[in-house]
Amino acid sequence: MTAPTTIPTREIGTSGIRTGVLALGSWHTYDRMDFEDAVELVATAVERGITLFDVGVYGFPGMKPPAITDVLFSAIVRGAGLAREQYQLSEKLWLEGYGEGGFRPQLERALFRVGTGYADLVILGDLRRDDLSLRELVLDLAGLAEAGLIRAWGVNNWSATNIRTLLELAEAEGVPGPQIAQLKYSVARRSIPDGEPFAALWERGFSMQASDVMEGGILAGRVEREREVGRDPGDVRARIVEQVPEFVALAESLEASPAQLAVAFTLTHPANTTTLFGATRMAQLEQNLAAVELAERVGAAELRRLVEPFWADRGVVDPEGP
Repeated sequence: MTAPTTIPTREIGTSGIRTGVLALGSWHTYDRMDFEDAVELVATAVERGITLFDVGVYGFPGMKPPAITDVLFSAIVRGAGLAREQYQLSEKLWLEGYGEGGFRPQLERALFRVGTGYADLVILGDLRRDDLSLRELVLDLAGLAEAGLIRAWGVNNWSATNIRTLLELAEAEGVPGPQIAQLKYSVARRSIPDGEPFAALWERGFSMQASDVMEGGILAGRVEREREVGRDPGDVRARIVEQVPEFVALAESLEASPAQLAVAFTLTHPANTTTLFGATRMAQLEQNLAAVELAERVGAAELRRLVEPFWADRGVVDPEGP
């Protein structure tokens, strides 16, 4: 029997760490699945080359109801019989919890919950505080890397200016800087990753992890909200919903599903190391894996031309970022 095709890999920034062009998230996923199904899904993902798993601690002590998707992931990995070197762990670090002791107490708690001793990648959450020293953040993360607790780090939805500052501070201090930015990127939300401020960062070898690629399922054709959806920068979600029928029709003309087209588009960005998505069914996983073939079959330039009319936040969202 022929072995299933595995997806290509790309480097996370200039870290030397390579990962599959698709990655699996945990937000609102494993807690909505039967355990056995989750084990099968994760094991299949790894077999097909999806090795990076975004497993954040979503919530805080005393939060009700408790968010335990990361704890479930630790059991799922054991159930799948995966050794630690077979998968890559991406953890979230929240700036709201940064204080005495730096990030270490928060990270150690996260690693304890997920049942491992280190994270391959940590992503700093949105920058909403104005009382933080970016230099201290850079040095604190360098200390975590030196201690073997992390291998690389990045940020979530930071502005191009603040990322550039992080890179310059790290270079001045002679320590590793950020390697990747997790950014909203889809056929509808393109202004920030495709804008000039971030283009200058891509030229430096900085990379992207595309997230929110299906607008909470809307770009997969599910316009009725069944679960919590992320923020709506620029208030363009209503326009995105209006264009869904045309987007579905375009996907069908390419003999693909709208979900496949949504994922395939993100793979056309040269700085996009990996596209993050959630899946609660094996069919969703297989569909998104097929998006890699769609991108190769149609070609990056043609895909970008075809989806141009669906760019909803053009001229609405500042390309500099938050």
